[in-house]
Amino acid sequence: MTKASVVRWEEPRAATGARPGTEWSPAVLCPSGPVSYPYAPGSYPRAGAATQLPSLASPRTAHDPFPLYRTLRATRPLHLDEPFGAWLLSRYVDVRTALADPRLVAPPPGRTFTHLEADTHADQRALLAPALQGRALAALKASVERTAYVLACRLARRHEADLVEEFCHWLPAAAVVRALGLPYEATAHVADLCRAGLTHLGGAPAAMDAFLRPQIARRRAHPKDDLLGALCAARADGRPLSDDTVCGLAATLLGAGGDATARALAALLANLLDHPEQLALVRARPELVDAAWAESLRRDPAAHVVLRRALAPVPVSGGTIPAGATVACLVGAAGRDAARFADPDRYDLFRAAPGQLAHGTGRHRCPGIQLARLTADAGLRALLAALPSMAWAPGFRPAHEGLLTRSPAALVVRLR
Repeated sequence: MTKASVVRWEEPRAATGARPGTEWSPAVLCPSGPVSYPYAPGSYPRAGAATQLPSLASPRTAHDPFPLYRTLRATRPLHLDEPFGAWLLSRYVDVRTALADPRLVAPPPGRTFTHLEADTHADQRALLAPALQGRALAALKASVERTAYVLACRLARRHEADLVEEFCHWLPAAAVVRALGLPYEATAHVADLCRAGLTHLGGAPAAMDAFLRPQIARRRAHPKDDLLGALCAARADGRPLSDDTVCGLAATLLGAGGDATARALAALLANLLDHPEQLALVRARPELVDAAWAESLRRDPAAHVVLRRALAPVPVSGGTIPAGATVACLVGAAGRDAARFADPDRYDLFRAAPGQLAHGTGRHRCPGIQLARLTADAGLRALLAALPSMAWAPGFRPAHEGLLTRSPAALVVRLR
């Protein structure tokens, strides 16, 4: 990642206020018991201390962020990263609390679920519920399973394949296209938009608007019981949602269901292929798929960094986030916090309570979490059934790329 790639998220330098102080003494608790860190209250180093930490904006950090994450958790739970333009939170308890804190909101500009607050956010989330439950969910599940089966069977005729390019990009895109009620042939276009930068924050607005507006016009003229139909039929203050609002919300779902789920599915497959004994367990006991998914989301979330803006001062471990500051919630660091998880770098599908930060928490918990889980479940089951000999291709090792979002760039496997 380059500094230029995060400029649109930065607040003016004057808005970041003073550097973190030396005092921190809140009693920090989590489900696994009291948190213990090696630095006592009062010994937290100032951001301007002699030891200079690398920035999130550094290419070295994007290559491997985990050494920085460990240092931040242990010594600087609140740290002003000036090159990146944000205050960093790295401990599990702080990130979990921050993601649910109403004083920390998504930075502008934006028109997605992430950017909605208060009653507007709750009302528009509620509009989608009927399309993700009951008979609608059963029909969606059947469609995703069929797509996963077809994709996996196509690979079964091959000796080698890249699962990222030939499976992970396609199945989530097809799932969210089906959920929204868009034409099946739109799957390739959505997959291309995800590759071009469409994420859960919307992204690629011009291309997405050009694609969605004709679909919205058709749905308003011919209503259907799908997610796009629910958005087109919704009313706020007695009036239908504008096309601009519907576009933004649909783009959220397309980005979350396409890009984020594709990345998370790739990470799940990488973790299981890296641990053949656990892959064999899941193959023999398919009921373990959910546990394998949850543990992969903890260890390798698709969104490593979630950005927020402080509306008021917010006390955290290590000091207080000043009002107006941009805050980077390091989900990738929180998921490997040794104060919350035993042996946190290990992938263990039998881990108790792996946490649920990958899809957010509180009011901004991702509305597509059920669709993502359904997609991962169908995809993994289809691959295990169709590819009984699936393993890493000789000499291949996956390389994770990215920082705000992070996942394996390729998964080259031997299929026979």
